[in-house]
Amino acid sequence: MSAIRPTTVEVETSLRLVAPDATALPVRASLRYDPADPYAVHVLFHAETAGGEAVSWSFARELLVTGLDEPAGIGDVRVWPWATPRGDFVALALSSPDGNALFEVPRSVLVRFLRRTYVVVPRGRETDHLDVDAAVNRLLAGR
Repeated sequence: MSAIRPTTVEVETSLRLVAPDATALPVRASLRYDPADPYAVHVLFHAETAGGEAVSWSFARELLVTGLDEPAGIGDVRVWPWATPRGDFVALALSSPDGNALFEVPRSVLVRFLRRTYVVVPRGRETDHLDVDAAVNRLLAGR
């Protein structure tokens, strides 16, 4: 009898890229959680042009959870509550050598997404889904 593998959680949404002049542009994105990588969430930014490559960012699921209610993160990824006249959002700030970006993410979308991830891998049970041998093999194969 084989074990049933938990399913990946994926949510399509629209984020708003906040420009330096405070205007905001919509950006298509996917929020993704794979139980094979139980500590991480992934945000995939979809290219608007045909043939354009999507850009993916990965960071700790716990960082996203904390950022719902208080500022969290240092360095490349920072998350904090972001209230606007349009409602409650979460700010997602990303930094790389290529530049910086600030996104508004609807808080309700993140809460629903995170709830679905906890159905697949409950908070505090991530190690039950972590295949350490496979992770070490992947690291060694990349030498």
